[in-house]
Amino acid sequence: MADNVKYTEESIKSLDWREHIRLRPGMYIGKLGDGSAQDDGIYVLVKEVLDNSIDEHMMGYGRTIDIKISEHLVEVRDYGRGIPLGKVIDCVSKINTGGKYDSGAFQKSVGLNGVGTKAVNALSQYFRVQSFRDGETKIAEFEKGILTVDKPLEKTTERNGTKVVFTPDATVFKNYHFIPEYLENQIWNYAFLNAGLTINYNGKKYFSERGLYDLLMRKVDDEQIRYPVIHLKGKDIEMAISHSNQYGEEYYSFVNGQFTTQGGTHLAAFREAVVKTIREFYKKDYDASDIRQSVVAAIAVRVQEPVFESQTKTKLGSQSVGPDGPTLRTFVNDFVKTELDNFLHKNPSVADAILKRILQSERERKEISGIKKLANERAKKANLHNKKLRDCRAHYDDTKVDEELRNNTMLFITEGDSASGSITKSRDVQTQAVFSLRGKPLNCFGMTKKVVYENEEFNLLQHALNIEDGIEGLRYRMIVIATDADVDGMHIRLLIMTYFLQFFPDLVRNGHLFILDTPLFRVRNKKETIYCYTDEERQRAIHKLGKSAEITRFKGLGEISPEEFGNFIGEEIRLDPIILNKETKIAELLSFYMGKNTPNRQAFIIDNLRIERDLALDDPKKAQSEEDSEAA
Repeated sequence: MADNVKYTEESIKSLDWREHIRLRPGMYIGKLGDGSAQDDGIYVLVKEVLDNSIDEHMMGYGRTIDIKISEHLVEVRDYGRGIPLGKVIDCVSKINTGGKYDSGAFQKSVGLNGVGTKAVNALSQYFRVQSFRDGETKIAEFEKGILTVDKPLEKTTERNGTKVVFTPDATVFKNYHFIPEYLENQIWNYAFLNAGLTINYNGKKYFSERGLYDLLMRKVDDEQIRYPVIHLKGKDIEMAISHSNQYGEEYYSFVNGQFTTQGGTHLAAFREAVVKTIREFYKKDYDASDIRQSVVAAIAVRVQEPVFESQTKTKLGSQSVGPDGPTLRTFVNDFVKTELDNFLHKNPSVADAILKRILQSERERKEISGIKKLANERAKKANLHNKKLRDCRAHYDDTKVDEELRNNTMLFITEGDSASGSITKSRDVQTQAVFSLRGKPLNCFGMTKKVVYENEEFNLLQHALNIEDGIEGLRYRMIVIATDADVDGMHIRLLIMTYFLQFFPDLVRNGHLFILDTPLFRVRNKKETIYCYTDEERQRAIHKLGKSAEITRFKGLGEISPEEFGNFIGEEIRLDPIILNKETKIAELLSFYMGKNTPNRQAFIIDNLRIERDLALDDPKKAQSEEDSEAA
């Protein structure tokens, strides 16, 4: 058979730029996704267009950027120099075409490789670029990267700048939707890193005067902070740091305005420098974990020609500040050592607060050291024959694995043998793992981290995720709570969320925790089957398939056969992210839902309890359709 396959000139294929991006989108924008994760491709598309406008601002051209984002349409208008009119089409459709190869025109910019906007163009079902320059304007329109409209130059009275409008391609980003909180965080980060820049997004103004200080004040709960934020700035470097009462470490790192969600050289250097400086200041060799426990910090650096470890620029690999500058590690270390040490000498009350936090962390660590050792030995034995974990082959922390595969790794946390069995049989063994709970987990609200080691199930879950020493070694990019949509399932969901919020809030803040959305109904006739996640979807399905259609109500995950379950955890998977923002006060949230304030909680439930029938009666049309479907 193999002898019949001819290896000739025809076997060698050369793809043009557009075909290559569309065939391998993950190489250019990371994972595709539907918008439920903050690093999904649709947000990278927005970022790639915005980066060009930000670079213009950084070079001193344009102090305002206007952004409009509706359900599927994105518009970005800046007031920079505008793309040179004769190169408008080339700049958005020819790889390796751009102004950033001339380092004199764009010093310390983000988009260095001339790919970003081309990727947006190729992955959009509609893409329009317009440049305004010195009284003239040029417009070009594309569909999936193919030029459809090339208008001649026209006169204009509008200010110089560039406007890009695009709609992501629904055949590439299936069932996609923008989550407002993710977009808002993205835009706030641009504002924090570019003091003096005004971003108008959907009618709201985003502006920062104090940069990373403002960022930390937005991210940290005022009541949890241990001392006023330390904010230090130098040439090409800025940092802000404090400690809180929460477990874990929380960092926000940036390079040339790019949010490096996976850190890199600059963040590693910063974490080392903070430990070294504090040890030298107090003249005591404190354990690094005690110094960094509960730290919340942000670091931003600007370097020439940064080298990132992936096209999506989420992790910095650069070792130097510039061609003739010091190594990045030395640059960060020297700044922190000098400036942080000076600050602590000048502010003894802050120095005392840091020392108290370190000593508290030291006491807590020593208290659990005995039980921790025993628990870890038990976990090692259990891992050899861990019936709770059905692992997958690829892992998020394995840099040898293809980035697209790593980005799709997920751990389903399930309860009960039937649900675990359905997921285990229908999962993708390459990227999907399953962790089975034996029942309702412990309500760990108000407990210390000691309980994580005393409770065998919590300890095994911690080891399965590899988060004992922080989230740098996280083995799965997505942690998915998969419980029934009934009262018991909701309670288990709350208990698991309490575990993560109490002991690993940085894991939640970094967008790794999700809830699996499973269908409530199956509506089918002899020709077609439609799975419905809401009552509205059920009504639409009945309307489409006719009133004689068979309607099944799924009461639990165990009722769904493995064959069917494969439809819900594959390409069409629907995930609801757990999003924490400035307004989310974790201590208050957990106290209300998981604490002992029973009368308050009961009153809340009674006030907000509305059954399906009540909801239907609010809308006469819906009430009528309810009666129609019941008759059917």
